[in-house]
Amino acid sequence: MNLKKVKALDNKYLESIGFFWHTDEDKTSYVVDEILEVSTKEANAYYEATNELYDMFCSAGDYVIENNLFHDINIPFNLVDIIKESWEEDVHWHLYSRFDLAGGINGKDIKLIEFNADTPTSLFETSIIQWALLKSNNLDEASQFNNLYEALKDNFKRLITLEADVDKFDEYYSKIGWKILFSSISSSSEDENTTKLLQHIASEAGFNTQFEYMDKTQFCDEGIFAKDERFEFWFKLIPWEDIAIDESELALMLTDIIKDKKAIILNPAYTLMFQSKGFMKILWDLYPNHPLLLETSFEPLKNKKQVEKRCFGREGANIAIVNADNSLETKTNGEYENYKAIYQEYVELPLDEKGNSYQAGVFYAYEACALGFRRGSKILDNNSKFVSHFIK
Repeated sequence: MNLKKVKALDNKYLESIGFFWHTDEDKTSYVVDEILEVSTKEANAYYEATNELYDMFCSAGDYVIENNLFHDINIPFNLVDIIKESWEEDVHWHLYSRFDLAGGINGKDIKLIEFNADTPTSLFETSIIQWALLKSNNLDEASQFNNLYEALKDNFKRLITLEADVDKFDEYYSKIGWKILFSSISSSSEDENTTKLLQHIASEAGFNTQFEYMDKTQFCDEGIFAKDERFEFWFKLIPWEDIAIDESELALMLTDIIKDKKAIILNPAYTLMFQSKGFMKILWDLYPNHPLLLETSFEPLKNKKQVEKRCFGREGANIAIVNADNSLETKTNGEYENYKAIYQEYVELPLDEKGNSYQAGVFYAYEACALGFRRGSKILDNNSKFVSHFIK
């Protein structure tokens, strides 16, 4: 693994562009001052693997809905109807997502770890920070697998064109002048500024946009409002499962809004199926022994080292690594214990000379469009670091 030492971006500069989560609780930088070298062949492999995986997820989504497997993958009952509604029509466009992958940079096969389909993190650092890091160190900022910003701009246009060709957007848009409301919670600068970055991209794409905090956004039979203005699209950086559990009345209201075609929500409700780690068991059933997949089950695997996860666990919480003899290697605590457990075949992540683990994150917006890495311990948690890359 080849790592190139670079000069870190100044914190004042980072804050000037809205990136305030640059320093972890231990006072170390979240974005490391090293860049990982990736070959063109490796970058192409990530691109091809991610595109193939997304097609597999879509096929498996049909299977889950046709066979009513929502309970199997731990979907809250009060979101089943809105998932079905959002799956039925193409207008419910999947804006963006991120695949987490093992392998790919160490001569080992690429393997799917999980799919962050609903509210993926690392958008700001992947699309902006790693580009700025190369530029500030006089490296060719184009030498990345990183077209996320432009891919998102095009995908916003596809909300209107509903097809690959975005050249028709101006023609369609000029007839109506579509509006998108962007919302996040008020207690997280990361969530807020990530949401505002997406708002900025949508504005550049040509939409009329507005930001409002979640608790000030208005919902009624007529649609979704902010400051008494109605919006045709609503982007929310709030996980669907949190809405189901913490805002059950809102879940029902949003279902009616979708059924009555009063608004379109981003990301769509069906992304919660993809978000569930239980979905990977469905994938394994449909594509057994596929080279991009790890064996996954709702029951502990026999005679295999494995990882126990929770269907909607986040940030490395409530994960256990169990050896083939059933002895516990390591585990983390967390708040997701009440979600259903899945058991996934263990695969070792690439390691550097210091023993740090590396996990690739590939963003998907109509196609695979950007690569970044997380670095940490054996279980990547909220203390993991972001690592930029360059293609050489």
